[in-house]
Amino acid sequence: MEISKAVLLHHTFLTEDQLPEVAEMLLERCGHHPLTVAVMGKALRKEVRAEKWEKAISDLSTYATSAPGPISYVNEKEAETTVTIFGSLEFSLEVMPEDSRKLFIAFASLSWAEPLPEACLEAIWSVIGQENLFPLTVCKLVEGSLLMKTDATSIYQVHDMVSLYLNSKENDSVIMLLTESTAEKSAFISPWLFIFGKNAVKIVSEKKIESALGSSEEKQAIIVLESIIQAFMSSELISEIEATRASLSRILGPKIGDLMSAESQSLVALSAKAIISIFTKADFSNYLPSLETTGAVDNLADILQVCDDPMVQTNISTVLAKLAEFGTPGTVDKVLQRIPLSQLADLLSPSAEEWHDSVFTTLISLMKAGKSKAVEKMFASELDKSLIRLLENGSDVTQHHALVILKSFYELGGPSTNGSLGPGILKLLPWQARLRLEKYVLSDQNSLPSPKPQTFDDIIHKMLENSDKRILEAMQDVIPIVEKAGEPIIGDMILRSLLVKRLSELLQGRQEQYLLKAESAFVLMKLACSGGEPCIKKILEYDIIQELVKMMQCDTPELQDSAYTTLHQMLFAQGGVLILDQMFQIGQIDRLVNLIESKSAKTREVSLNCVLDVVEVGNKICLERMFSLQVIEKLAKIEKSRGGSGATVVGFLKGISKCKHLTTAERWVMKQQVVRKARAALKGHKFETQVMAAIDACLSEGSKGASSTSSRRRHKR
Repeated sequence: MEISKAVLLHHTFLTEDQLPEVAEMLLERCGHHPLTVAVMGKALRKEVRAEKWEKAISDLSTYATSAPGPISYVNEKEAETTVTIFGSLEFSLEVMPEDSRKLFIAFASLSWAEPLPEACLEAIWSVIGQENLFPLTVCKLVEGSLLMKTDATSIYQVHDMVSLYLNSKENDSVIMLLTESTAEKSAFISPWLFIFGKNAVKIVSEKKIESALGSSEEKQAIIVLESIIQAFMSSELISEIEATRASLSRILGPKIGDLMSAESQSLVALSAKAIISIFTKADFSNYLPSLETTGAVDNLADILQVCDDPMVQTNISTVLAKLAEFGTPGTVDKVLQRIPLSQLADLLSPSAEEWHDSVFTTLISLMKAGKSKAVEKMFASELDKSLIRLLENGSDVTQHHALVILKSFYELGGPSTNGSLGPGILKLLPWQARLRLEKYVLSDQNSLPSPKPQTFDDIIHKMLENSDKRILEAMQDVIPIVEKAGEPIIGDMILRSLLVKRLSELLQGRQEQYLLKAESAFVLMKLACSGGEPCIKKILEYDIIQELVKMMQCDTPELQDSAYTTLHQMLFAQGGVLILDQMFQIGQIDRLVNLIESKSAKTREVSLNCVLDVVEVGNKICLERMFSLQVIEKLAKIEKSRGGSGATVVGFLKGISKCKHLTTAERWVMKQQVVRKARAALKGHKFETQVMAAIDACLSEGSKGASSTSSRRRHKR
């Protein structure tokens, strides 16, 4: 009873002396249930008149009598408590502004099994109210205990009893949002309800989506596609995101032919963005071949000719490349003829890093489809020069991707294509690039061909020699074989050989043999990425992971980069979870967390990057171990010394968002721990405000930003 009274005092903003005598009667009528007391207390905030309290008690009894409730209960006491709670909710709604009541009823269409992003709630509101009033309207629901918002994130949930009460309002909500709303508003809200709604609501929403996509009204199709993209991008925290993606793919797939052949360039561009966001390789293979006879290639290429928006350029270029990859030889030729490769060359500027991944994906698909023909076209557009500039100035990850693609250029195009890569240019490149590309330059200097083809056994034999030069030559020769480790026969041959054992030995060589160590790391990385889990298991038979972490602490920056890049690629390879498990078991995660406080700036940099990788591929146990090692406190210390941008803590939070091995609830709890620990570690420091602002912006970004801009555009139409 004392607890319920304390709850009442807290929510009424009254002292005990100010409470009317009838307050005890109200507590009794509420059954001392904390939720009921909180709801009634907020409805009576700062109210000291006894007659108002008496009316509230009377109204509560009235509403409890008429309130809807579940059919069956465990016992009569449970039934009475539930009806009383529902009565308090009815009372709270009655004293709220009309806008807040409507919004709350609209929430009945949503499934509250998991917390929901603010973008979803804002989308619901945009159908029934004025956008600029959303913050005030939703705040009233939070103040009335009908809705709960986490302190530092734009994530909402409701009490179990509120969710139960909302079940009775589901039909009213569907009528409000889907039946009585305009066609355009229905098209907008349907994807949100399809992703975040109750099961019965999903069925109705799917029909609305299909209707909008097939509508003769272009505006409806544009609205629903925009909304599909926004809603899907906001769904990263839900546990069923893969099932959601597959369902959206099933809806979009059969419609893609009509959408891509539409006369409206806006509709075609949006369709391209939607399938790039949602389709997997299997989806591209299933649905894109149907576009070959619809004129989609010409339609997409015509848009690229007049478009200067990098987002549209990359999306449409990727779709064209996928059309070539999964199409007939005729489609391949047509795509290579029409796609403006010079645009892609411009997008590979070192300052345009946000578009690099999309361009790399496009180039890889084009090379898979057109092979030497594609490479010839790419050289004619000077894409090789753009890639070389990235090798000189790009980030580590960008350099790696540029190197892989450039190497494919020269392999597919032959010696006649490497005119841009002379000895002078080669000397300016990072050492990893020099090692990978050296043989293509040598081919221009009348180097003698190998006298006879080498077998795999010949290469391994050469690798076992004592000559550094011969070993390096052998490792260059073994790379093409390692890149095919995913093929069963070749993979089995590698696993039965001494290759991994020898690479492990070379990795542990003297530091002055840094070329051998770096080359060994590179081959191991290739093996893990190409061979997947079987090869990773073989790698874990040796002390390779320990040695890579050790290399990250050496005083040769190039070796440190090599070690980190190798470990990064292994962690994200198929079977990378095995790498993570061993790192956890042998204490290497502990070591990495401690190394972010190293005296060496380079060691701190690569260790921090690796820690953030571990967060993204890790799991609950792994993250809890990091918290126990005070990783957030260490990151806060870095922020204090770096000017307080918040980048390190934000990077940690983004890793949690991307982690696929956490449930939604676990992800939410982990983020809250990060916020609490960061706030405590920064308390009173001059950078506290700006770091916490960066953290808050990061937490709000995914759930709030997705819908606001488009929503404003939509209401202006």
